[in-house]
Amino acid sequence: MNIEIKKSVKPIEYSIAISELEDRLNKVKDNQSKELIWILQHHSVYTAGTSANNSEIINKDIDVTYTNRGGKITYHGPGQLMFYFVIDLKKRKKDIRKLITAIENTIITTLKEYEINVFADKENIGIWYKHNNEIKKIAAIGVRVSKWVAYHGFSLNINCNLEKYKNIIPCGIYDKGVTNLIEIKDISYDDIEEKLINNFILNLENLNA
Repeated sequence: MNIEIKKSVKPIEYSIAISELEDRLNKVKDNQSKELIWILQHHSVYTAGTSANNSEIINKDIDVTYTNRGGKITYHGPGQLMFYFVIDLKKRKKDIRKLITAIENTIITTLKEYEINVFADKENIGIWYKHNNEIKKIAAIGVRVSKWVAYHGFSLNINCNLEKYKNIIPCGIYDKGVTNLIEIKDISYDDIEEKLINNFILNLENLNA
């Protein structure tokens, strides 16, 4: 599979990352560049997707960056893995729902390798963890499609500062919380990037079926 794999060691400003993603998007649409998987972390930023509502901002003093991805308001920052991609669905099945399922399966399968059981929810997009009858989000998904090229991706909370989420209603969901992997299971996740990449590529191949 002809996909460029890119990993950024230092945190990337959100606006810079999105600009680079959109540049790659246009090149992929014109068959001038490879598809992309890009792993990075952001400096602290609150972002609002196309279906966000200002009522979901609890602390009106925070700065919010408005973006063209799908979804509502969320937080990105250190300790959170960003898994961005630019994927040409014309080379696969033109099925956005199947792409979302591929993303969900990627996260679920990867976390099973750490003996952490999580699940997708048809009503609330993202990946969730249940403990003592309390359901909390561990990963957020936001995808946009332009001329059948999909971009943006998902975020996975590793050891991010969960206090940051108290400033907002994360993803517009009032009755569920947010967690991270260290809170669930305090072990090393140093190899999680490779596992996510490998599982995502496997799930992409299933889109051809």
